[in-house]
Amino acid sequence: MKQKITAYCLSKRGAGLEQPFGPESEVIKVGGKMFALIFKGTEDEFRINLKCDPVIAENLREQLEAVKPGYHMNKKHWNTVIVDGSLSLTEIYDMIDHSYSLVVAKLPRSQRDILLEE
Repeated sequence: MKQKITAYCLSKRGAGLEQPFGPESEVIKVGGKMFALIFKGTEDEFRINLKCDPVIAENLREQLEAVKPGYHMNKKHWNTVIVDGSLSLTEIYDMIDHSYSLVVAKLPRSQRDILLEE
């Protein structure tokens, strides 16, 4: 599952992978800004930090046991999602899409226009 999630993140337009914190984590950025941080774990059990609207973040934490406040992040704007099989890939992909969209929306207009054109 980890490979599928990493591949999905990297399939986003303009996404790139870096390892600024060493081999223990993979940072996925768009326009130089992080939208996903994947922590080392096993293929079927690991954690991923994703940016999230604060109201939605609170709702997800209340509704889903696998969603926690962002580990080592601003807990108002980031969630840590525990990938252990309790959430579907679709649910995780939706959270990735939301994180990516929030980050792209904050990029300078020139960068946004390039990413959003088809």
